[in-house]
Amino acid sequence: MPGQNLPREEAAKRAELLSVASYDIALDLTRGEETFHSATTVRFSATPGATTFIDLIAPTVHSIVLNGKDLDPAEVYVDSRIVLGDLKADNELTVVADCAYMHTGEGLHRFTDPADGETYLYSQFEVPDSRRVFTVFEQPDLKASFTFTVTAPAGWTVFSNSPTPAPTSGAHEGTQVFAFSPTERISSYITAIVAGPYEGVTGSYTSVDGREIPLGTYCRASLAQYMDAEEILDITKGGFAFYEELFGTPYAFTKYDQVFVPEFNAGAMENAGCVTHRDDYIFRSRPVEARVERRAVTILHELAHMWFGDMVTMKWWNDLWLNESFAEYTSTLATAETTRFTDAWTTFQALEKTWAYNQDQLSSTHPIAAEIKDLHDVEVNFDGITYAKGASVLTALVAYVGREAFFKGIASYLAAHAYSNATLADLLAELEKTSGRDLGAWTKVWLQEAGVTTLRMELDTDADGVITSAAVLQEIPQGSPASLRPHRVAIG
Repeated sequence: MPGQNLPREEAAKRAELLSVASYDIALDLTRGEETFHSATTVRFSATPGATTFIDLIAPTVHSIVLNGKDLDPAEVYVDSRIVLGDLKADNELTVVADCAYMHTGEGLHRFTDPADGETYLYSQFEVPDSRRVFTVFEQPDLKASFTFTVTAPAGWTVFSNSPTPAPTSGAHEGTQVFAFSPTERISSYITAIVAGPYEGVTGSYTSVDGREIPLGTYCRASLAQYMDAEEILDITKGGFAFYEELFGTPYAFTKYDQVFVPEFNAGAMENAGCVTHRDDYIFRSRPVEARVERRAVTILHELAHMWFGDMVTMKWWNDLWLNESFAEYTSTLATAETTRFTDAWTTFQALEKTWAYNQDQLSSTHPIAAEIKDLHDVEVNFDGITYAKGASVLTALVAYVGREAFFKGIASYLAAHAYSNATLADLLAELEKTSGRDLGAWTKVWLQEAGVTTLRMELDTDADGVITSAAVLQEIPQGSPASLRPHRVAIG
């Protein structure tokens, strides 16, 4: 029985067999408090005669139709997989199911605000949970265009990756339908559905390519009076201008909404054009500046993902660290250079780097570029190594190749793999071209080995206490899996 896991080998085999063109997804959020209606039509090409599977987690599957032929759900749907056999060169699959609302922060989370009794929904799909909302080939390298049509109660607003359309009347009284335009080619884990009586403030940003990018920041109605939307939008606009220049690449999507949502398990999520943040960042009393700074870094972290993670996406989850480390590094850089928090690197050293040092000395440490064999491995790698040590090591890489060469390589990498997938090797190849450095040895000791080494000064002095010689010694602590590594140290 496959359960709900997906080994990397199976994902790679599936990616070799097929290419996904598009999804049409119809969701009805008016059917009750426990489940919602989900109908998915997916169009894909495949090796003729091949057999594969598509992913879905649903309490009830009503029908499965592959290329006009009805399949019996009792025969082909097991655990989280629908088996698809005798595929053609071009295929169309339609699956109708009832999916479950979640209260654990996975899939489509449902929350009722105790302050006013209003209900709010939001999705959280990373790592493998879009399959809790619609039928999908759930892996990052099978990108496609997604078209959502959502039926919601009257009075609600629905957000997704594409701009929110004007709703039309639903088939039943008290309902309305939001028919979204197709998305760019993206991975399923960064698609999004957010729905409810959210309130917010809108603005816009003029991109370097002349487009006017609509911006919005939203939260539940009971918190709206506390939302400092002007500061949130100002930080966002500053980040847009900074990143477009730094990356040499215009923003890749059509709009940018930020929704502050309740009971969120993470700090934020980089859904393409529809970012979700935990609503702890809506401050109900005067916050300390450190808390406001953390919010600014988080806003800029998620914005950085629009380029690095969303437009260009990892091929498999072993490069998750690269997504997160890059966003952590660039968001700190952007905070220091575009906001009033000019000491952001001091905060980074005190918090992030300390977190990394502590994590790297535990028995549970692992290389930054860890081997991810399946989905279970991914879940345990959202840690201080993936985020903080990775970002710390990237600062060293920037110093090693030079800031100009580093971001010139980033621009080439983004251009070469736009709306597609890439690997660490692809990025390193671009950085080697722009810097002229061989990064093979650096990658081995800094990214593929875990653990810390220690640096200490060894001094000799004369009778008057004058230093006559000095040396920096690097040592490997007992039990550390690390090797001796190249360092650049400033003395004096």
